[in-house]
Amino acid sequence: MSLSADIIVDRRRLKRSLTIWRIIAVVAVVAAAVAAAGRFDLPIRKDHVARIDVEGLILEDPARDETLRDLAEDDKAKALIVAVNSPGGTYVGGENLYLELRAVAEKKPVVAVMGGTATSAAYMVAIATDRVFARSGSLTGSIGVIMQTADVTGLMEKIGIKPETIKSGPMKAQPNPMEPFTPEARAVTEEMIEEFYGMFVDMIVERRGLDSSKVRELADGRLFSGRRAKTLGLIDAIGGEDTARKWLADEHDISEDLPIADVDIEYDDEPWREHLGETLGKALFSERLRLDGVISLWQPERWF
Repeated sequence: MSLSADIIVDRRRLKRSLTIWRIIAVVAVVAAAVAAAGRFDLPIRKDHVARIDVEGLILEDPARDETLRDLAEDDKAKALIVAVNSPGGTYVGGENLYLELRAVAEKKPVVAVMGGTATSAAYMVAIATDRVFARSGSLTGSIGVIMQTADVTGLMEKIGIKPETIKSGPMKAQPNPMEPFTPEARAVTEEMIEEFYGMFVDMIVERRGLDSSKVRELADGRLFSGRRAKTLGLIDAIGGEDTARKWLADEHDISEDLPIADVDIEYDDEPWREHLGETLGKALFSERLRLDGVISLWQPERWF
């Protein structure tokens, strides 16, 4: 009888273990299915309006671009709202995001909603959409590009350091803080800046339907309020997300009752950078230190 009782106890224990492992297996399968389903915090098998936040400095971001390509092919995402709150960033960062949003707009309606600031490259991003909304007090404009350098040769001479540079031609590594900025180097740099500026102006002419001479008159780096930008034709309407939803309903028959799904961009290869950024306030990996080359950015304060 004792042996039989032991066998019964063992069987019950085994049965409980199997049940636990079955539960774990089911949870794992469900988790894998959710992970494979996409990058949204709402079930993507349900019709929704996607929303992506464009905040901080706009840089090149392959993960963001890939997410937008996936979104363009997602039939359940009926439209995309681009919530912009940024002073700008690198020219190429803005250009990349502009082109990706244009690609999404070929598949579904895309609207921009400006927050407190949408200047320089952030304005470039906004005009990639089908309709641009802003608050009356939103800051926008600051249209243009900039390259900054410094001539520290005088300081180096005072502290007894003489930099030596060996290069293949006089325009190589110009501008360079360790060398005087020659008139020839300045002329070449200004020519390049004008080229980038012209490309920015062309984008505005194409997307806003404004005359090139009018855009160049406005694109001298000045800021505009949302209300003034509306008067000048730089944006379409005053309003926020609710206004954008109403426009989508009126113009594209996209119900205002559809849920909003925030686009979640996953950076699986650098979780440690995100953790340190949150913990140390990005003190070690300042986005500003990554601004190299030609930038399109409103600078409301000195950085250094």
